[in-house]
Amino acid sequence: MKTSAKRQRPPAFSVALSFLLGIITTIAVYSFRDDTPSSPIEQAETAAATEPVEPVAIDEPLPVARTSPVAVASLDNLRGRNLKVPVDDVDRDELQDTFTDARGSRVHEALDILAPRGTHVIAVEDGRIEKLFTSKAGGLTIYEFDPTRTFAYYYAHLDRYADGLVEGQTVKRGDVLGYVGSTGNASPSAPHLHFAIFRLGPEKQWWKGEPINPYPILAAK
Repeated sequence: MKTSAKRQRPPAFSVALSFLLGIITTIAVYSFRDDTPSSPIEQAETAAATEPVEPVAIDEPLPVARTSPVAVASLDNLRGRNLKVPVDDVDRDELQDTFTDARGSRVHEALDILAPRGTHVIAVEDGRIEKLFTSKAGGLTIYEFDPTRTFAYYYAHLDRYADGLVEGQTVKRGDVLGYVGSTGNASPSAPHLHFAIFRLGPEKQWWKGEPINPYPILAAK
């Protein structure tokens, strides 16, 4: 009996050992946890998301599209540039203002231009192809920067790009960039161009900026 008693560990030792093992386990778990931030590409896919063509009816008041003093000044600037309508054979008086339309719980903040699949999508002004990007929502997309790198023009739901179009390419007003389609989350039965303009921030991030309503710019005669 005495020999057996000597082999037993005191309860205090067991408690201390369990506490030490708990600390070691916690350190190991946090050492192997992945805290790597999402890449700009992953952020862009969310930030550049476009919405379905058909608005979703909701009973709550819709959010209001942002209109800052900077955006108002940008409208005047862009009106003076005589931008082309970005879809071939579409007249200015055919455009519909969809900038403040509802897209689920969001405001559209872009212009939808309906046209037959395969219709030429053209550059609204001289610029540079900053990014060719494929997203789940926007499908095949193009980000064009204006010559001053102040504004970005966003073309989405393209059926395909123009042959030979590459990032970094300089384009002229009226050049064919791609073709109207319904890639991404657009309805296959309603091919269209989702066109947006945004004012770039100081970082000149192609996926980020302040949205500007294209309608009063393109519809101006």
